Amino acid sequence: PGDPHRLKLIMPESDIAKITFVEGDVTDQAGLEAAVKGNDITHIVHLAALQVPSVRANPVVGMRINVVGTTIVFEVAKALADQVQSVAYASSVAVYGPASDYPAGPIAHEAPLLPTTLYGVTKEANEWTAKIYWQDYKVRSVGIRPAYVYGPGRDVGMTSTPTKAMLAAASGRPYHISFGGTGFFQHADDVAKSLIQASRAKVDGAPTFNLGGTRVSMTDVVDAITAAAPESAGTITSESNQLPFPDEYDGKPLDAAIGAVGWRSFADGTRQTIEDFQIAIAEGRLDVDRAIA
Repeated sequence: PGDPHRLKLIMPESDIAKITFVEGDVTDQAGLEAAVKGNDITHIVHLAALQVPSVRANPVVGMRINVVGTTIVFEVAKALADQVQSVAYASSVAVYGPASDYPAGPIAHEAPLLPTTLYGVTKEANEWTAKIYWQDYKVRSVGIRPAYVYGPGRDVGMTSTPTKAMLAAASGRPYHISFGGTGFFQHADDVAKSLIQASRAKVDGAPTFNLGGTRVSMTDVVDAITAAAPESAGTITSESNQLPFPDEYDGKPLDAAIGAVGWRSFADGTRQTIEDFQIAIAEGRLDVDRAIA
């Protein structure tokens, strides 16, 4: 609150000055409704949530923010139906179980939901909330399920450590990534564009889709970091454990619903992320200790 430090990584001060900031709490229904109504909001992109470690540490607070908060977002959209045209919201691939629970190959967006974390349970609940709000109230929404999001500003959550490794490499520090195996990576800028595109697509119903991206191993991650910051060679390491999610997702149904979503290669995304970090460090726009901690 009061310091848009993540926005400073990707936007000049002149653009940040154009934003209307309203501090609030997603579980405050009256406050959220007043913010949406008072600022003539027509499309809601809902990202407010606690992530896996925070929900595990405090399940009641996690449920209140992730589930009750999302219900309030839909309730506000219902109450302001003449103004709000649609909701785009982030679910998560955490609604799925480990890869061993599914057939080989990319996971389809209608594959069985088998969450193994309370966070995943909250996201499955939100997907059903969206379906019922369409069924009963005709609130239009699109949910998307990001996988391993990386890029400037990704500094919280279980899958944030590859981005922290990129920042470490950009700042000349060693770093140990907290997991290994193979994952499905998506640059934050591409994910943001997909959410905006989904919010404007005027899709009837309340579908939820997997996102496209790039399937890479943790060895590939370290190699891409080293290629973008050669001086980091040998300083970026990782664990070997595979996270309990599938490692590839079929993004074609989302393209069919909202139009083609472009995904940059992981090598390009890593290079761009490290360059963004290097520029932000040089210009004093980034607190490296806070971002890595």
